Amino acid sequence: MNESRIQILVADDIAANRTLLRQTLEPAGYDILLVPSGEETLKVAQRARPSLILLDVMMPGLSGFETCRQLKEHASTRDIPVIFITAKDDGESMVQGFRVGGVDYITRPFNEGEVLARIENHLRIHQLAEQLQQKNRQLQEEIARREQAEGQLARADDQLSILSQQEAQRWGIEGFVSGSPTISAILHDVRRLQQADKTAVLITGESGTGKELIARAIHFGGSRSRKPFIALNCSTVPRELAESTLFGHVRGAFTGAHESRKGYFELADGGTLFLDEIGDMPQDLQPKLLRVLEDGSFLPVGGTHERHADVRLLSATNQDLQTRIARKEFRQDLYFRLAQFTVAVPPLRDRPEDIPLLADHFLEMFAREMGKRRSPLSAAALAELQRYRFPGNVRELKNIIERALIQSGGGAILPEHLYLLDDPEVLDPPAGLGEMDVPARTLEDFKRRKELVIKRAQNGSSQGQASGGPQPAPTGTEEEKILTHVEAYGSINNAECRQLLCASYDHVSYLLKKLHEYGLLIRQGDGRWARYHLPLSSADMDSGTH
Repeated sequence: MNESRIQILVADDIAANRTLLRQTLEPAGYDILLVPSGEETLKVAQRARPSLILLDVMMPGLSGFETCRQLKEHASTRDIPVIFITAKDDGESMVQGFRVGGVDYITRPFNEGEVLARIENHLRIHQLAEQLQQKNRQLQEEIARREQAEGQLARADDQLSILSQQEAQRWGIEGFVSGSPTISAILHDVRRLQQADKTAVLITGESGTGKELIARAIHFGGSRSRKPFIALNCSTVPRELAESTLFGHVRGAFTGAHESRKGYFELADGGTLFLDEIGDMPQDLQPKLLRVLEDGSFLPVGGTHERHADVRLLSATNQDLQTRIARKEFRQDLYFRLAQFTVAVPPLRDRPEDIPLLADHFLEMFAREMGKRRSPLSAAALAELQRYRFPGNVRELKNIIERALIQSGGGAILPEHLYLLDDPEVLDPPAGLGEMDVPARTLEDFKRRKELVIKRAQNGSSQGQASGGPQPAPTGTEEEKILTHVEAYGSINNAECRQLLCASYDHVSYLLKKLHEYGLLIRQGDGRWARYHLPLSSADMDSGTH
């Protein structure tokens, strides 16, 4: 039997009537099932699920009306249209048939054209009803999916709200540890800037003073806190990719642009874009940055249609931008646009009252992260810290405390556990000189820094040996090994350094960051992609090219 053909069940106790209906319907393309009673009708209908039933009213056993009533009680046969077969002009039977669920009737003797027309009409109606029911089911499913999606969105929104609150707590004003009047004044400015969500802010200060922390506090305490905070260090972006990084590109814009990418401005839409080391922004990109700051419009690399982004710009620098402006290295109009409000962060040496508070904060934080008991900071060690000038500022203090906690082994932190440079005056750059400028001054300055760092490392190793700590390296200090490797191979990353020293990730990160902060290595890239090189000037001078 061809399953694509429509099945019609004919129920009549008179064989001649069944035969006549089959001869009428089969030539019209229907498959016909014949049964002689109401009982057989129920069995066959549940098994075959015909598209329509022709049901005689008067049959022995179950009458046509009772058969129809039972068909309508079962879910599997409820929707099958039933057309009753009645005697001509039997009006009472017609009414009763409609009451038990019939949709129409045909009368004996049969009129072939009438029978076919009524069957075609009700099959069409039944088909449309089924389609409507299917559409309703799909609609109900779509409504259920949307309700589920709305529920998920509501839960995601709640989770985002919780995350935003957590971020606000982590990066908000509560994240500042300070007792100095200067920082209190800065926090007062931060509170005001949180409400002025369109004001561009320039944050100045030496490396390691916490400029990004201030930027995050401004963002996460303001109305944009639930939108993205995107940070970019301008000094780490290759010049040829700077425009694409900021404004994005379309597919095929340049070699390697296999797909379109959004830039940082578009990613930060509705939120905040933090440009660190803004003084290193390429000169040819500065007018384009000025344009987007003025009206929010930008053009992706290779694009033909401008895009728009509602972004608050925060920037930071450890350079003297006025000097760079005087040298024609930085646009003055861009400076004025960036510095609608300025925040100057003082170095740690100018607020010694913060050192005990910060040291205590870092001890608590690292002890919790390492799962260790919090080690007390001895009075002698605190006195050493307060005498130190911290050329690396708060970042350096954080590294010193982390290393001291490890070396103390859970006991009190003593002066010999502190990893300080012998002559911070020599290593401390003049006011306004950024860390990226330090290694480029003279070869003699580079060598002096290298000698002081290695000397202090040797002293630290000797003290560690006396206190039962790690033994000194047999062929030089760890710092010396790293610098020797870079001089020989050109660069090093964290994984290579761990293999070189057979040391942990955290310890190697500390050493590389320390050599970077004191101008002995230059970092390119961030996170796992960071590589460390010798300063260009010292490498050139060593090779006689500069």
